[in-house]
Amino acid sequence: MTEHNFDLVILGAGSGGYAAALRASQLGMTVGLIEKSKVGGTCLHVGCIPTKALLHAAEVADAARDSAKFGVRATLDGIDVPAVIQYRESVVSSKHKGLQGLIKARGITTIEGEGRLTSPTTVQVGEHTITGKNVILATGSFPRTLPGLEIGGRVITSEQALQLDYVPNKVAILGGGVIGVEFASVWRSFGSEVTIIEGLPHLVPAEDESISKQFERAYRKRGIEFSLGVKFQSVTQSEQGVVVTLEDGKTIEADLLLVAVGRGPATAGLGFEEVGVEMDRGFVLTDERLRTNIPGVWAVGDIVPGLQLAHRGFQHGIFVAEEIAGLNPVVISDTNIPKVTYSEPEVASVGLSEKKAKEQYGDDAVKTYDYNLAGNGKSHILETAGSIKVIRVVDGPVVGVHMIGARVGELIGEAQLAVNWDAHPEDVAPLLHAHPTQHEALGEAFLALAGKPLHAI
Repeated sequence: MTEHNFDLVILGAGSGGYAAALRASQLGMTVGLIEKSKVGGTCLHVGCIPTKALLHAAEVADAARDSAKFGVRATLDGIDVPAVIQYRESVVSSKHKGLQGLIKARGITTIEGEGRLTSPTTVQVGEHTITGKNVILATGSFPRTLPGLEIGGRVITSEQALQLDYVPNKVAILGGGVIGVEFASVWRSFGSEVTIIEGLPHLVPAEDESISKQFERAYRKRGIEFSLGVKFQSVTQSEQGVVVTLEDGKTIEADLLLVAVGRGPATAGLGFEEVGVEMDRGFVLTDERLRTNIPGVWAVGDIVPGLQLAHRGFQHGIFVAEEIAGLNPVVISDTNIPKVTYSEPEVASVGLSEKKAKEQYGDDAVKTYDYNLAGNGKSHILETAGSIKVIRVVDGPVVGVHMIGARVGELIGEAQLAVNWDAHPEDVAPLLHAHPTQHEALGEAFLALAGKPLHAI
């Protein structure tokens, strides 16, 4: 049995784990990074990056299909799925090699194998004992299913959907959150018939209600069907396909059922509870500074209750490395972490919804402005509809920004700076936005809330 000693041991090399490793190495720590599969984790290999590559391919398909309206004579002869897969995998492979090179250049020791926490300072990997002055738990998440709903055959998760070597004719998707609507967008652009099943009253239910309603109108226009407010009951499958039954008795027939009901924390069987780490339904409980109840043991990313986003994992990893180094980093609440849904149309938001803002500050203390993208020159060029909704406290800061439309995810940087720096619309209004850009739509909303709208009444 071999023992290895480090200043910091990290169990899991996904977004949170490798971010912690990179920052800790910058701060002079020796780092042991343990990963049972590939560095980069879910996001790089079966999540963010490959799905966004598919979404870009879908965007290209839509552009070819609609090219005539722009005066370009192009034809869409079909979807070459093997070529799409090759493109997607080339992106993933390039990013993976780059990350491996960066980790090596920083002097981080990577340890391949499945690790198990055996004490507050040790992780066992096969016959090797990895010891650290501090330990970060960063084991990520897995696709959830519902009680009694078994994955297999024609009932698949997002990870299996990525491996499909054909375009299904008809797909049912259980879950109208980010994962569900993104796959719906891809498959519809590739020519599939799609039906989304969402038990809550709206698609993308975590977003501001006005954005969800616009999103639903856009999906109806695209020919994507959906059932809202009625829960899933059961599914049967045969060689021909699946039949999904809802609690109201309605049935939906499809080739496949994609189960996209969220992700669960990957913590089972890793020794956390045996060592005494406080848990709740598989999640690791921490304080706001990401400390567990055991001194020297920290947790980051999807295993910590809250938003399950790769960039939240990055922020967690950087935060803990700096906290261990005594730098006292700033805590960023989940509310002020930006969210983007990369469907067509895109949805992007940061901060409080209008409903939450009014609950927190009072109805009369909140003012909103909703700028329609029809007035934005670049949005007109892109042939997109949507809006930019900005929420402020009266005579106070911007507390929420909510956007829908093609490419609005690229606007979230400015939005999250305004929210996180407690900027007043009057602070932002004098700053110029290049013309013609979609950023001007944000500028118009800030101008309006500052009392001096330019292109709006």
